Amino acid sequence: MTQSRPETGLHRASLASPVGTLLLSSTGTAIVRVEWVDDSDLGAAQTAAGDTSDGSGADRDPLLAEALGQAGAYFDGRLGEFDLPLGLDGLSASATTVLTVLADTVPFGDTITYGELAARTGTAIPARAIGTIMGLNPLPLLIPCHRVVAGDGLGGYSGGRRGEGLETKRRLLEMEGALPNPLF
Repeated sequence: MTQSRPETGLHRASLASPVGTLLLSSTGTAIVRVEWVDDSDLGAAQTAAGDTSDGSGADRDPLLAEALGQAGAYFDGRLGEFDLPLGLDGLSASATTVLTVLADTVPFGDTITYGELAARTGTAIPARAIGTIMGLNPLPLLIPCHRVVAGDGLGGYSGGRRGEGLETKRRLLEMEGALPNPLF
């Protein structure tokens, strides 16, 4: 995972996906946020970010255009790993470490348990705290927190359309061929 320090101006653009509409935010040097939005909230979210274009900040930000292209390829089954500069400013050092280890060591098609990820970080962060950090992830999909599962099931997921987090996690893992057999 490449990290880059965000700048002040944000460009945003949306992408319709099989798991809902995604809104990606870029500083021009790093992708800093991926969020699910209801279509009815999309215009307001872009205006709040200062993006007054037709909803495609990608026309003014080549990095955002690249991120949209990679996300589209991911959902089309043509891309397994994203290659984009990511910004994680504002997160604690512990959260940044956990998310970086996740992005760097859990590839497309694999899953890891909360406890295994805690151990892999080489820190004293407990498994329960890993779940909290996954919920803080500002870059779901790009930093694949959906690949972190409980030892006895899917665990939780805060991404996706309102009220559809766990179903979104299940669909992403199915799409990647990573849904562990005991969870079927």
